[in-house]
Amino acid sequence: MTFTSPTTRTSPAVSTETAIAAAVATVERNTATLGAAYPDDTTTDNRYHPRPAHGSVPEGGNRGWTTSFRTGQLWLAWELTGNDVYRQAAEADVADFGRRVRDEIDLDTHDLGFLYTLSAVAAHRLTGDEVARADALLAADHLMRRFLEPAGVIQAWGDLSDPLQRGRTIIDSLMNMPLLTWAAEETGDERYSDAVRRHTAQLEQNILRPDDSTFHTFYWDAETGAPLRGATEQGAFDESCWARGQAWGVYGFAMNYAVTGDERLLAAARRCAEYFLRHLPADGVPFWDLVYTDGSDAPRDSSSAAIVVCGLLELAQVETDAARAAEWAARAHTILASLIAKYTPATPEDADGLILHSVYDLPKNVGVDEATLWGDYFYLEALMRVARPEWKKYW
Repeated sequence: MTFTSPTTRTSPAVSTETAIAAAVATVERNTATLGAAYPDDTTTDNRYHPRPAHGSVPEGGNRGWTTSFRTGQLWLAWELTGNDVYRQAAEADVADFGRRVRDEIDLDTHDLGFLYTLSAVAAHRLTGDEVARADALLAADHLMRRFLEPAGVIQAWGDLSDPLQRGRTIIDSLMNMPLLTWAAEETGDERYSDAVRRHTAQLEQNILRPDDSTFHTFYWDAETGAPLRGATEQGAFDESCWARGQAWGVYGFAMNYAVTGDERLLAAARRCAEYFLRHLPADGVPFWDLVYTDGSDAPRDSSSAAIVVCGLLELAQVETDAARAAEWAARAHTILASLIAKYTPATPEDADGLILHSVYDLPKNVGVDEATLWGDYFYLEALMRVARPEWKKYW
């Protein structure tokens, strides 16, 4: 298999504001091209196409775990520009997410956190939308159905009776916890915050390895709560360190430390960050798995870099050591500069992705060396965080 290598630009360094303008131009064009249809998880030959039909959900319909990353991009574009075209498109998505949760379409996943934080929660935070609030609380209740006693974890995927998925969680789940944190803040119901505390503590104890790398996925005995084994679905092998998972660890542990006050989570975020940074190639953008180093012909994953920029900036905000905080922020800025210089289209018209050279699932040969919806979202969030330090995150 041949992969396209990122190329260094010979043009002068691009400012953050110029990068924002280029990214927003791409969001605008994709919105005009696709209309109400949701794009697929990744591009094909660097172009987004409507999400394929599946079961009762038609082409371009709202299914899967990534649709809200388009909505999140629209909210960011609106905040960055003030152009109500983006707000109107985001609000149309939010209404559709309301329909999805009320009609119980494709809800058997912990990724309800991704889906409803960037759609309905963001809408309520930004505009005070009370219908969106109700829909987000309904999604939080669906997510709570996946909480397994006595293991104290939220099951990742599938029907809860599926023996292949029973008792499994994945490191991505750290990013799904903010939906429950928000629900606890809105309602005062401690069930939500207790689930966040227990789930994140279990991940710190079991999914984070002694060498500071992470498993992608981990299994617990759903009946006894005993931890069983770590594994992977999308990494190179079970004991490798999948780059996107490690990036989720940086952002997710830092963000959950901020709301739980659990010092172990701050330590976990630091450990994930240090491991990630130690395993970067020269240009600061990781290969798809951190077992690969400079000189490898493995594909890069720019989406992991975009996530870790946001994670390092979050970690810098919650860090209790000033020197460490400055280092986290400096490394975030360096990685973001590399993304801008080497991983964006030469012009917005060249591709539909905001950043190129991402990987979805290499073992299954899905979305390899393409743009991804989450990579695009986190790249735009990273630009927002740098350009507007006062920005309040949706998470």
